[in-house]
Amino acid sequence: MIVSFAIVAYNEEKVLPRLLSDLAAQDYPKDKTEVLLIDSMSTDDTRLIMEKFAREHQDYLGVKVLSNFKKIIPCGQNVALDNYSGDALIRIDAHATMPYDFISKNVAVLQSGEVASGGRRPNIIDSSTPFKETLLTAEQSMFGSSIAPYRNSGKKMYTSSLFCGMYRREVYDKVGRYNELLPRSEDNDMTYRMRKAGFKLCYSPDIVFYQHTRNTLFKMLKQKFLNGYWIGKTMGVSPRCFSVFHFVPFAFVLGIILTTVLACLGHPFLSLLMWAAYGVLVVAMTVIELIKKPKLTNLLLPLIFLLLHLSYGVGTVLGFIVLPFWLHKIKNESR
Repeated sequence: MIVSFAIVAYNEEKVLPRLLSDLAAQDYPKDKTEVLLIDSMSTDDTRLIMEKFAREHQDYLGVKVLSNFKKIIPCGQNVALDNYSGDALIRIDAHATMPYDFISKNVAVLQSGEVASGGRRPNIIDSSTPFKETLLTAEQSMFGSSIAPYRNSGKKMYTSSLFCGMYRREVYDKVGRYNELLPRSEDNDMTYRMRKAGFKLCYSPDIVFYQHTRNTLFKMLKQKFLNGYWIGKTMGVSPRCFSVFHFVPFAFVLGIILTTVLACLGHPFLSLLMWAAYGVLVVAMTVIELIKKPKLTNLLLPLIFLLLHLSYGVGTVLGFIVLPFWLHKIKNESR
């Protein structure tokens, strides 16, 4: 099987060499691997690093350095779709690291008869400090981030989505290109369209790669805010591509607003009940993490959990608020 391996990157000179080193160490035959390195008009040395890799690795079936002039991720993914020649395509984030058998284990799943494969995606940190380890704990926690199978499940199954999955050519031939209106939720939309087209997405716990978590609280909150923001906006384009769990922070923020208004009107019971329930839950989850990792900085987890939930939920609220104006703008631009 010929595999096309794509990396879309923008200003990733610090992390790209590590990922390319992981790619060069793969045990899958290089003469059956096509590499697509897609630069999103970086202003640092990202493209130079890509071009150096292309010059120094002539043993691949091919290495192409391409440009993503529109800069955003779905446009870069479409550059890959327009240029790959393999039997299957996989794209991985620049902030990832792979074991040596990442490609071969994905191929094994496809060769077993599946059309799509993917696996676990644990988070890691770039350097070990107490606070970064606490941020990692919050990111890895089901309460702080996600119950998605690619984070937690230890059994093979069909899922609603895959993180950086490998897909046979027939999948993209049928469902088409990525929606370039969705710079942060394009994968949700794509995997929904794949399922709607009748394709099954196979998750295998034997497949694993590691994603570097945001290394500051500000960057993590910004990430959650933008994720929530684009959930709100995506509802005007592809409303069925999300699960109910994506809207829990949104419901939490709406609950805060509603119960606060009621409290101001002299009816504080629901506000007290909601915050009491949330407090019990957040303390319980913190105690669980403290038992597993008894470190002083983990005492900050209740505050970090709250900030993560608020960032995501406020982002979704604002996404819904701007949605009609955004759709109106899109409609005018398409005329």
